[in-house]
Amino acid sequence: MINFDFTGKVVAITGGRRGIGRALVQAFARCGASVAVMAKSEEDGGVLESLGDHAVRCRYYAVDMLDREQRASLMEQVVLDFGTIDILVNNAGLQETASVFDYGLARWDADLELMLTSIFDLSIQAARIMRDRDGGKIINVASISSFQGARNIVGYSTAKHGLVGLTKCLANELACHGINVNAVAPGIVDTDMAVGVFSDPVRAKELSGRVPAGRFATTNDVVQPVLFLASEGSCFIHGHVLLVDGGWMGR
Repeated sequence: MINFDFTGKVVAITGGRRGIGRALVQAFARCGASVAVMAKSEEDGGVLESLGDHAVRCRYYAVDMLDREQRASLMEQVVLDFGTIDILVNNAGLQETASVFDYGLARWDADLELMLTSIFDLSIQAARIMRDRDGGKIINVASISSFQGARNIVGYSTAKHGLVGLTKCLANELACHGINVNAVAPGIVDTDMAVGVFSDPVRAKELSGRVPAGRFATTNDVVQPVLFLASEGSCFIHGHVLLVDGGWMGR
């Protein structure tokens, strides 16, 4: 039986201030985990307050994942503050829209730094700690854009394609150390990242019609698979990318 009791576990979640990340912070805290919440903003946006009594086990870190100096030794800081790290969820992401003619190299570099390089960086930091302890879990948040081309989000989609490869490569090297590396790949989720979809009723209806389940995902739809991949129920799962898309990629 799968047990979503994470009492005594320490979880680090990037991009934990809003959207999927915020929902993950709340879920892990409710399940007993201590949570290191990481996001770019200096203010936590009320995420700790939303945890109620669970907030005593959690801490907010203002970190710009584009800044390599700010990322340096970040996982070691978590260990100093919490004593260990058991689970890392690489969730931070940003979707800038522009045609390939207007995208620009600066935007391209930033997208790959945020959604690929920083994930490699933090994963290796965490893996060094997990290797010397009892193993651990690394879970990456990919996307259906990891598997198909997309218009006007070339940097985002390319980084997410790369993230699938990174997930599999890390899984191959880290499984022997008791570290599970997997990913979830959500479809369109009802968060502020998808505001461009939800603000256009015609487009929203068209896109939802392409989802066999007949609706877009909620954050809870993504949270539950992440909890599974973080649990002991996934102990023999390595290098898997779990689609959470209502059947979008099955068509």
